[in-house]
Amino acid sequence: MAEEARTPLLEFRDVNTFYGRIPVLKDVNYKIYPGEIVCLLGGNASGKSTTMKTILGIVKPTTGDVLFEGKVISNARTSERIKMGIATVPENRRLFPHLTVLENLEMGAYTRRDTEGIAADLERVYEVYPRVYERRSQRAGTLSGGEQQMVAFGRALMSSPKLIIMDEPSMGLSPALVDQSFDTIALINKQGVSVFVVEQNANAALSIADRGYVLQNGAVVMNGAAKDLMENEELKRAYLGG
Repeated sequence: MAEEARTPLLEFRDVNTFYGRIPVLKDVNYKIYPGEIVCLLGGNASGKSTTMKTILGIVKPTTGDVLFEGKVISNARTSERIKMGIATVPENRRLFPHLTVLENLEMGAYTRRDTEGIAADLERVYEVYPRVYERRSQRAGTLSGGEQQMVAFGRALMSSPKLIIMDEPSMGLSPALVDQSFDTIALINKQGVSVFVVEQNANAALSIADRGYVLQNGAVVMNGAAKDLMENEELKRAYLGG
């Protein structure tokens, strides 16, 4: 089915965001369709973090709209957005270090009341991440970086999301763990969850993505199929070391 005939899961329509008088996002348009992995590439101060905060409702657009499943959510609270089916894996994972792994996972389901569904999703997390099951009684702050990333992914899955947004999932990981992390993102997607990955590691993000956007100084300067972006000479020079 053509994209024009489908309703995007998440959409930015002409979003402009100012911090005081400083423009941070400039006429930004994104579309993430059900079942997709979409990456957002950009350097420091490009507007990636503001994009994340705008999706979660921490920042409101000055003008323009954010839509989820075709409904405007620009004024919805963060908790409401989570109930709608938006989950996040934040930068640096941000686990609760003094809580156990299991308690961190349970925090991901705090808006849910379906006890049986929560139990089933916990089993699914353990199936995807056997190491998380092994560490379930251990304090999260004692885990390695790679193990913490698994718990952060699992916590997001515990909200039974339709969309997971991930902020720099490769940050602070070794090259081997970066590959493992993006393999896991692809696995999560195959289970029916759409993913919006905000990344500086263009090679890793584009290797698993369906489509991508490139953000520069708050404006989208390039977008298209991931395979086309990987072949784009301008993008290669700027982000891929070509």
